[in-house]
Amino acid sequence: MCKFIRILATAILALGVAASHAASWPERPVTLVVPFTPGTGIDLIARQLAASLPQTLGQPVVVENLAGASGNIGTEKVARAAPDGYTFLVTVNTFVMNSSLYKGKLRFDPQQDFAPVGLTSWGSLLLVTHPSNPANTVADVVKAAKAAPGKLSYGTPGVGTPHHLSMALFLDRTGASMLHVPYKGTAGAVTDMLGGRLDYMFLPVHVALPQVHAGKLKVIATGSPKRLPQLPDTPTLTEAGLQGADVDMWYGVLAPKGTPPAIIDRMNQEINAVLKTPATAAAFDAQGMVPATSSPAEFGSLIARDAKRWDDIVARTGITAE
Repeated sequence: MCKFIRILATAILALGVAASHAASWPERPVTLVVPFTPGTGIDLIARQLAASLPQTLGQPVVVENLAGASGNIGTEKVARAAPDGYTFLVTVNTFVMNSSLYKGKLRFDPQQDFAPVGLTSWGSLLLVTHPSNPANTVADVVKAAKAAPGKLSYGTPGVGTPHHLSMALFLDRTGASMLHVPYKGTAGAVTDMLGGRLDYMFLPVHVALPQVHAGKLKVIATGSPKRLPQLPDTPTLTEAGLQGADVDMWYGVLAPKGTPPAIIDRMNQEINAVLKTPATAAAFDAQGMVPATSSPAEFGSLIARDAKRWDDIVARTGITAE
């Protein structure tokens, strides 16, 4: 009985310390780790938050870019950071894709080593082709691909990128096949798309739209669950009959596992407030992103659902990171 009382007392004391810590948080600068280079969409999100959060948190918010290994280096740093509310990860859905692509090679678990804080935004991908291509609908694309298995090509910025997995999902859902042409980045692939040397590609909306408006690319469908305001007449993949094939990229914030729930909730509330401002909407729109809010639990459910979906696609297609 005495041992039980001591354990209970220790637990109560620990809870008291954690509550006290959360109540006084933050007492020093907060770091947002971006596991990619400056200038990316994720970096823009982090810097938008870093510029606004100090007004309500009362402490500076610093952005640290720690790129490498498809985002895994910076992500691992946050997984190993102290769960004290002073280190957060700002990332994209490659966060869960990588757990499938690098199966057994990562030194962290996206679902076990992190505490979801909340969504920040969505970024849409468009299925595009050259204007000279006679295909105008998803049905046209599938018919042409099935008529010449493995002959039509699609480009991506590299193996295991969201663009690659999105097309893998598309082909899995339609039963069609195409030749994958991976590039070292988006620029080369876009150049060949514009030159008609590639048949298809999934491109972020902010990259594709200028070329679409200039008449240099044609949009077949959007990968978003709903039609985009920029392309109200363009159907979604779901409308084209592909269930569970939406390929939008989500962006969000996570903390190391064990971060006090009170801190998670406070950070979630402050981030959601920033996301609802006109300045944030304008900054995100310039990058083809739409601000989105969620609770920590809702974001956690999205991560779990997405992880299962991409794990299934990677297993079915045999895609591995290079």
